[in-house]
Amino acid sequence: MKPTLQLRLGQHLTMTPQLQQAIKLLQLSTLDLKQEIQDALESNLMLETEEERAAVEGAEKPDNAANETASDAPGNDINNEQEIRIESQDMPDELPVDTAWEELYDSAPGVGATASSAGDSSDYLAQQSSSESLQDYLTWQMQLSHLNPLDQQIAEAIIDSIDDDGYLHTSIEDIVAAIDDPEVEAEEVEAVLHRIQAFDPPGVAARDPRESLLIQARQLGNEFDSRELVIEILGKHFDLLANGDQAALKRKLKISDEELAEAASLIRSLNPHPGTAIPGAPPSYIEPDVFVSKVNGKWVVELNPEAAPRLRVNATYANMIRRADNSSDNVTMKNHLQEARWFIKSLRSRNETLLKVARAIVDVQQNFFEYGEEAMKPLVLRDIAEAVEMHESTISRVTTQKYMHTPRGTLEFKYFFSSHVGTTGGGEASATAIRALIKKLIAAEKPNKPLSDNKIATILAEQGIKVARRTVAKYRESMNIPPSNERKRLA
Repeated sequence: MKPTLQLRLGQHLTMTPQLQQAIKLLQLSTLDLKQEIQDALESNLMLETEEERAAVEGAEKPDNAANETASDAPGNDINNEQEIRIESQDMPDELPVDTAWEELYDSAPGVGATASSAGDSSDYLAQQSSSESLQDYLTWQMQLSHLNPLDQQIAEAIIDSIDDDGYLHTSIEDIVAAIDDPEVEAEEVEAVLHRIQAFDPPGVAARDPRESLLIQARQLGNEFDSRELVIEILGKHFDLLANGDQAALKRKLKISDEELAEAASLIRSLNPHPGTAIPGAPPSYIEPDVFVSKVNGKWVVELNPEAAPRLRVNATYANMIRRADNSSDNVTMKNHLQEARWFIKSLRSRNETLLKVARAIVDVQQNFFEYGEEAMKPLVLRDIAEAVEMHESTISRVTTQKYMHTPRGTLEFKYFFSSHVGTTGGGEASATAIRALIKKLIAAEKPNKPLSDNKIATILAEQGIKVARRTVAKYRESMNIPPSNERKRLA
């Protein structure tokens, strides 16, 4: 083929490194932003925090003032030499004390007598308490049970199959197949399972909720008068209890309403999720990006000053740069200076955008801060984007993993955005407000006569909110509220 020259026109988006950095900082959470700032401080010699500069300047001033005072006083040189000579003669190397270090402070690994053996390899972060999982807790109890090697192998297979709620969803046959030992039979696995079911927390290693509640009931003390009745209900009439058939229970057990109510109360005190009694992973802490408070009758939004340290360019290193010098050291310092300025600019832009979006959200949702969830207004990203004159993608980045501390709790920015449904008056109602109304109606219902989804939809329609029964069911399920037949309780 013959080579030819062609002219083509096209458009494409080019993102500069500065723009990429600004977008990256904008979508970081507070904890991630702190780590990013710390990495920048360690890698860029031109960056420093204002707290560090203030500490350095504060430490230099007293020393300079003391030196100036000492140099101005006549005859201080001779006096100082005499004082130093006297102190060196009278001051011993070690002063006597009436207590030992070990009496005041506990010795840690690598400190004191063990320092020579441990050296400098002590890791203080490793001394922090670590969370214990449910499997670890059960394994610890298994090791105290003095099982023979085969039973211990079976117990380990059973414990590994228990989920976070404390239930064993693996069948006995699957456990036998997983062990792959011809000496292991189903009866032996069943026997080991019964031993594990006696471990703490009560009800662990059960195969269904009925078995879990029954194990807990059998472990109750004799001080509970309805203990035997509860065991009989859970063992023989669990289906009637689940369906809330009070008449059939009273007829089969030949008990009164008071006895049935007392037994039902004891059953409700049991834990249907025994695994949750053991805390799992440590909680993740949230640091708010902004604070919302009411000052002089107005809602004010302020940035959290502790969310990110205030950065500045190190003036000492910046003054060392020589304009006409092209040496490698000078070029490196120039690059660090440019990167430091862009980083500070991107950080300032992030804070301004975050504050602008937070103020726009608070302006729209003032009724929520005044009256609660039921007064929440419908809001979408486009509304805030038009209010602050930014793109929706920018608003999406700002509202992700960003939190505001309010009088009603620490809430994520995205919490204030929700869809809407129409009202009979021609207006709109927020989905968050509808959920709050549904939750309020269910909380006020009679335990023995709960409200159905259709009845809730009818009540909302009487209040002017047009919502279908399936929409009520969807909102109810999103709040982890069971249906009416499962909410029915004995009076």
